[in-house]
Amino acid sequence: MSRAVTEQRNPATGEIDQLPTLAILRLMNREDAGVAGAVGQSLEPIARAVDAVVERLSRGGRLIYMGAGTSGRLAVLDASECPPTFGVPPEMVQALIAGGERALRRAAEGAEDDREAGRADLAQLGAGALDAVVGIAASGATPYVLGAMAEARQRGAVTIGLSNNPDSPLSQAVDMPIVVVTGPEVITGSTRLKAGTAQKMVLNMISTAAMIRLGKTYGNLMVDLQATNDKLRRRAQWLVAEATGVSPDEAGRLLGACGGEVKTAIVVQLLGIDAATARARLQACGGRVREALYRDPS
Repeated sequence: MSRAVTEQRNPATGEIDQLPTLAILRLMNREDAGVAGAVGQSLEPIARAVDAVVERLSRGGRLIYMGAGTSGRLAVLDASECPPTFGVPPEMVQALIAGGERALRRAAEGAEDDREAGRADLAQLGAGALDAVVGIAASGATPYVLGAMAEARQRGAVTIGLSNNPDSPLSQAVDMPIVVVTGPEVITGSTRLKAGTAQKMVLNMISTAAMIRLGKTYGNLMVDLQATNDKLRRRAQWLVAEATGVSPDEAGRLLGACGGEVKTAIVVQLLGIDAATARARLQACGGRVREALYRDPS
């Protein structure tokens, strides 16, 4: 642990307990400002990981996150937001946290030490060669995550490791290591801070870039969202209006005629075709709106 960067004392914050509130916040903000730059140093390995995820998802595979503590909670957050944002089934992006669902609300720190539980949890999902498994651990040495990665490799899944320390066991145990070195924390060893922020950013990148590549957006519009409440229904209406130039009222009428499907409504309006024909074009183009608009599927 003494060699782990995330466990070292931060010389900039050694007297933080003697500072007034605003000075504490300025110091934290100054440390946080370097996180995006640290992530920027790892864009190439992140891109390789995204491409591997896209290849497997496009063949019916899954993206499976594995983590403990903060890393596991961030994984669950990212996975749970994919269905409403991108209209994918919940099975496509999944997350397992050491200690199970109880660990989402109450710390279960001892669970991260159980390597065999990591193997067993992943085995229970039936992970295989079509899946991409991402292990997340700030230290890069969490036994639960390392067990899951060993099981994933044995089952033929592509393995990706996200950590915040160089030369960690996790990086050596996976096909594609992503290492974001955020340095010593404001509070020594509290990796819910900079390391956790970096992990959130990378998970955002992996899932969002993969969904973009799979045609789940039209430009920067989330045209595959699931409009399951009033806010999202209003957003769907706005998306159709924004993409087509019609009024919000006309966008609402279009959505009603298209079963609430944003993509279908856009294609119907821009090509002047009926909903059934629009759906057929989208299906022929793998759900990609831009291709449905500009490429003849015949």
